[in-house]
Amino acid sequence: MAAAKRGELVPRPPKKTEYELRFGTAQARKGWQDLVATIRNAMTETWDFLTGTPLLQTPTNYPLRGELGTISRGGTTHERWQHKPTAKGTARIWFYVHERTVVVEQVHTSHPSETK
Repeated sequence: MAAAKRGELVPRPPKKTEYELRFGTAQARKGWQDLVATIRNAMTETWDFLTGTPLLQTPTNYPLRGELGTISRGGTTHERWQHKPTAKGTARIWFYVHERTVVVEQVHTSHPSETK
């Protein structure tokens, strides 16, 4: 382990029951950063929700339907979910869960045309 530097951030240790949150695409990383810049508190709550209960159906977190409802990665088909960081906002986060990992596949800063 490398020596700590003064002022270095202390990473939050995950609980054993939490999911890991990982980016699945460069677009997802960029979209996430854009949302953090504009709705930071909501994105903090989104991170907590996705690492704790990503498969809990709520009015702001649910599986997508139809052709958008599944995604294939590495020869495996996964159920694709949508999370709304705010109840009244238009941003959407598309993700799937593989074992104990939530893969953030797409982040839309406004309502995606595919679901209109």
